[in-house]
Amino acid sequence: MIQGLQSIAFENSPYIVESASVVGKKEGEGPLGSMFDMVEENDLFGEDTWEAAESTMQKQACVLALGKAHMEAGEIRYLFGGDLLRQGVATSMGVEELNIPMFGLYGACSTSGEAIALASMSVAAGYGDNMLAVTSSHFGSAEKEFRFPLGYANQRPLSAHWTVTGSGAFVVGTKRSHVRVTGITVGKIVDYGLKDSQNMGACMAPAACDTILRNLEDFGRTPDDYNRIVTGDLGYVGQSILFDLMRGKNVDIKKNHMDCGMTIYDQKTQDTHAGGSGCGCAAVTLSSYILPKLARGEWKRILFVPTGALMSTVSFNEGESVPGIAHGIVLEHC
Repeated sequence: MIQGLQSIAFENSPYIVESASVVGKKEGEGPLGSMFDMVEENDLFGEDTWEAAESTMQKQACVLALGKAHMEAGEIRYLFGGDLLRQGVATSMGVEELNIPMFGLYGACSTSGEAIALASMSVAAGYGDNMLAVTSSHFGSAEKEFRFPLGYANQRPLSAHWTVTGSGAFVVGTKRSHVRVTGITVGKIVDYGLKDSQNMGACMAPAACDTILRNLEDFGRTPDDYNRIVTGDLGYVGQSILFDLMRGKNVDIKKNHMDCGMTIYDQKTQDTHAGGSGCGCAAVTLSSYILPKLARGEWKRILFVPTGALMSTVSFNEGESVPGIAHGIVLEHC
């Protein structure tokens, strides 16, 4: 199943059996509001802290995905999950009650791609019939972790993203559905030396370019072989940089490119500056908007490329640059 330098083409393609999306109030007010499985009007989700709210949101997404797949937690062999917080506490606390053997992941905003890739590899290898991939992010917990407490009310630059309050969960398995994972391209860490943590689109665009080019080369394809090439959360700034980088390699993806961070919010009516970001951004957009289009056959094949900025408060405060990573997931209608 090895394909090229960084990719895998599955001989027995696993399926996206079901998925679920849970979001906060702001996301529910955006263009995709009616498509989410659950919109919570109170971003605390009935909890006392932002971190507990994110855990609750992630648990709800898992339970909804399992319910839609008509499965019990005991039917899931392994869970692959992650978030943006230190030591992945949102995930470990969120899925604790499900009592599923789990792998905790961290790929920043690319974690949904990492989770789906590993779940797909495990199913294809025969390590279990059903896996669960889940990711989440929360505006309140992310601002508290990486930037400033919300009560500080600092001014955000125009290049800054708005962290999506959302969680997406995906049941990956052998049970036939209308969407299958036919291949993956595992990304490399790409670092252009940028140090502006408020401009994550610029930090992540080089990694997205690297993974897209590698996918096309490994599979012997052109951009026209995909109905959409979907990045996770480059936003308006990152998209422009990605187009420039791709054209520098004599590849033009402008006509069939889509970015989840630009899709989930309305830039004209919602004050989100460069667009959405966070682990939940690509995950909930995939679940609510992209997978239904594939299931209906409106799109036959897409390349889903969640993007992540690999930084921490420690590395930033020590003056280190912000490297990026992106993982490519090939999804096809069947």
